[in-house]
Amino acid sequence: METKVKAPAKINLTLEVLSKRPDGYHEISTIMQAVSLYDAITLSDNDSGEITLSCSYPGVPCDESNICYKAAESFFDYTKTPKKGLHIDIDKNIPVQAGLAGGSSDGAAVIMGLNAMYGTMLKPAEMYSLGERIGADVPFCISGGTKLCTGIGATIKKLPAFNCSDVVICKPQNVSVSTAEAYQKADALNSHSSYTDEMIKALYSRDMFMISTTIFNDFELALQIPEVNKIKSVMLQNKARGAGMSGSGSAVFAVFTSSRRAKACYNALKAEYPETFLCKPIKTGCTVE
Repeated sequence: METKVKAPAKINLTLEVLSKRPDGYHEISTIMQAVSLYDAITLSDNDSGEITLSCSYPGVPCDESNICYKAAESFFDYTKTPKKGLHIDIDKNIPVQAGLAGGSSDGAAVIMGLNAMYGTMLKPAEMYSLGERIGADVPFCISGGTKLCTGIGATIKKLPAFNCSDVVICKPQNVSVSTAEAYQKADALNSHSSYTDEMIKALYSRDMFMISTTIFNDFELALQIPEVNKIKSVMLQNKARGAGMSGSGSAVFAVFTSSRRAKACYNALKAEYPETFLCKPIKTGCTVE
């Protein structure tokens, strides 16, 4: 038996870091958008009686520390499904440590794939709850589309669809971001009015000018990564309507209302940055094929 699942990346149209919680996590307010840049997850029976993994992307751990392994373990525990031999193959296109939720989306894909594979008929709310145990972005990756995510990011609310023709994503090479350092620097920022609230208004009014000029990320403001600023500059020179860093970085995205201009921007970045992608906003999350 074999099940294939498409796991999309996400971008953050806004991301605001709020207060630090007693449990060490931070409250955030963010608008996430799924995009058509996918990992492909294949789930298949094996004869080992164990959970095994393989991945096409160098450096991704294929052991118990991988979020896909944790997702499978959580699924079997929650559903009381007898643990059979399972192999998880990750064909990875989403860059790692980029702020694009590649790992979270892969974990979401495992939950949805196993639900289909074993006919457990979990409701969306059950899958969200199961996903939250392994990563704050997992519930969104199950749901996809355009969502307001609050709390630690796992409380999701549907918003009007974000409509633009194309999204260009570019990840600089050899730029590493420590999440702990990112939050520490974001905590030190001066308070500001809520860009997320303004983005919600813009999405409801479908005002593309307001949407594109309200793209905002506290981590981008706090970290001031030179390569991120350089990529944004190239994007805006190529007539992007707006651009910003995704998550805690270091990937940068730009939104376009012209496919021709998006393609020109993609071409301008691709030669210097191999991990550059041309994609579109989508209304779904992980999908079982």
